[in-house]
Amino acid sequence: MDEFLVEPDWLLAHLNAPEIVVIDCSWNIPEANRDTAAEFRAGHIPGARFLDLDAVSDRASPYVNMLPDAQTFWREAARLGVGAESLVVVYDSGYVSARVWWMFRLFGHARVRVLNGGWRRWRQEGRPVETGEPRAVACVAPPPVARTTPVGVAAWADVMAALRDGGAQVVDARTRERFTGEMPSGYPGVDGGHMPGAINLPWSRMLPQSGAFTFATPEAAAAIFAEAGVDIDRPVIATCGSGITAAVLLFQLARLGRGAVRLYDGSWHEWGQRADLPRVKG
Repeated sequence: MDEFLVEPDWLLAHLNAPEIVVIDCSWNIPEANRDTAAEFRAGHIPGARFLDLDAVSDRASPYVNMLPDAQTFWREAARLGVGAESLVVVYDSGYVSARVWWMFRLFGHARVRVLNGGWRRWRQEGRPVETGEPRAVACVAPPPVARTTPVGVAAWADVMAALRDGGAQVVDARTRERFTGEMPSGYPGVDGGHMPGAINLPWSRMLPQSGAFTFATPEAAAAIFAEAGVDIDRPVIATCGSGITAAVLLFQLARLGRGAVRLYDGSWHEWGQRADLPRVKG
């Protein structure tokens, strides 16, 4: 079995397996003005549970989508029926699955896969759809693997140091227009632009939007990184708007066997609001 992805055929054949927990983690930036919980009720993979990204974020932080503590994360995962032996399959309607995959791995649960092509491909291929609220599931005890100090996470000071001394490449997964500042950030009150010295590699290049919306192969991903000027043999700090699409780059680097990678959790939502941190446009 693939260590990172499952295909729709496989998932359809295993939907009723007791150890499989399918999670819809769809989410959108505020300016999209979409209700993903309502969209879930309008249609989802049979038996899927809905993960509200806000429920596994630090609500006390002034920055959106920041990591919660391990106890908060596992309390919500357990509510969805995830136990120590569960094989979690995450999917969404766009670009969030890699973030949730990363969070499960970060908090100690390696038995997690991403549905290749997600909800778009599932629907395109005419697979069964369920509507309404998620089916009731038994809450389980959180597995005894939760980490209290996540590794693989960068803070703003780590990013600043990398920009100054070149110890790591800072790679920004936002679209070119948000990176340059031609478009707003997507978050109210946060201007566009980027960190001086950051490399722009839009996340969408790793998920070609024509056809099935499947992940680029590791070979193709390596070529995309190289074309963007990213040396995958050197450390990488991935960033984006709020720490979501940056995980797409980390996911692909993991598939390439690269471990010296971190995600800047605050990303541009933090950096772009702080007057003490440098930023450029263009």
